[in-house]
Amino acid sequence: MSGVPAPLFARQVELRRALHRRPELAWREEETASRIEDALCELGLAPRRLADTGVVLDLPGAEDRPAVALRADTDALPLEEATGLPFASELPGVMHACGHDGHAAMLFGAAALLRDDPAPGPVRLIWQPAEEEGTGAPRLIEAGVLDGVEAIFGGHLDPRWPTGTLVVTEGPVGASTDEFRLVLRGRGGHGARPHEACDALLAGAALVTALQSVVAREVDPASAAVLTVGRFRAGSAPNVIAGEAVLEGTVRALEASVRERVLSALRRVAEGAAAAHGATVCYEALPGTPPVVNDPDLTRVAREAARAVVSDDGLRRLERANMGGEDFACYLERVPGCYIRFGARPASGPAPAHSSAFDFDEEALAVGAAWFAEVARRASAKRPAAGPSRSSSA
Repeated sequence: MSGVPAPLFARQVELRRALHRRPELAWREEETASRIEDALCELGLAPRRLADTGVVLDLPGAEDRPAVALRADTDALPLEEATGLPFASELPGVMHACGHDGHAAMLFGAAALLRDDPAPGPVRLIWQPAEEEGTGAPRLIEAGVLDGVEAIFGGHLDPRWPTGTLVVTEGPVGASTDEFRLVLRGRGGHGARPHEACDALLAGAALVTALQSVVAREVDPASAAVLTVGRFRAGSAPNVIAGEAVLEGTVRALEASVRERVLSALRRVAEGAAAAHGATVCYEALPGTPPVVNDPDLTRVAREAARAVVSDDGLRRLERANMGGEDFACYLERVPGCYIRFGARPASGPAPAHSSAFDFDEEALAVGAAWFAEVARRASAKRPAAGPSRSSSA
């Protein structure tokens, strides 16, 4: 199905398991980066570091064309592994619970395939740190990882789908990931004399309820959005009226206009609820990643590549967008591209991503490598070759 030679697949599995045993959190992926570099050097390739723990490999093409980029992520999560795998994490409280070890091994496989059967133009392979924090892509962009790049592709292992399926969808496929912090200040007092105080806890409770109206009444029902208060801290004792309450949460949206509307309404409702209870509010926005929006033309290329690897039988599309976020969206704000899902359902059944039981079917590593290589060749073939007319207009 994948066309990946058995020795290469075995090396992918070996690399994945080595990375899985030694997971590293965001911006600490030093050993991870070294293992990836060593594996690429074994292929006779010359990777380079970017932004400390990022690894970049530039493969030349036969023609002078704009580069196509392929991206994988490498960081792990602060979780105690409970998979029972023979290659489980050796580091307490850290594990690859989102498949980044698999993504790194997929891209390694693609590097080997493209070395032996190059794309028409140059291909840049990116092993990116700190996706879980949403800071890896912006920092690599600042360091120049997209210089000379005119298209980018990435993907995510998804055990909810059968192994051998590729899920390719145009338009929005992931949400923005903003966070907020609201500090309500009233006036503390004795629980027996509430009239002498201004209860910040009561104001906060009213605000939690009021915020539920934002998506329900200010967002077009045909547009997806989420506003969640995930943390509420107030009070110090049962008989003390709280003088301060802190609310923290997240806002998710699939469209930039909806994102801005919800964030604006959040602030307005917070100020109104605080004033209604005689309190004040300090609003702190913690901007996250934008929505993940696939380019229609490059989605068609991604679908053609998927069809070549898994046939029509293995080609799927999302019925609804994922409200989780991905800092791959930051690349898509700069250059067009496409982000897909790799089916990887293990025999034991799927466990949720970001859970201590997460695992995936390693057969998906070969499928992912083949798709990465194929989409790079097809997208590169569609990029215009450099010529006199092109350079004269520059």
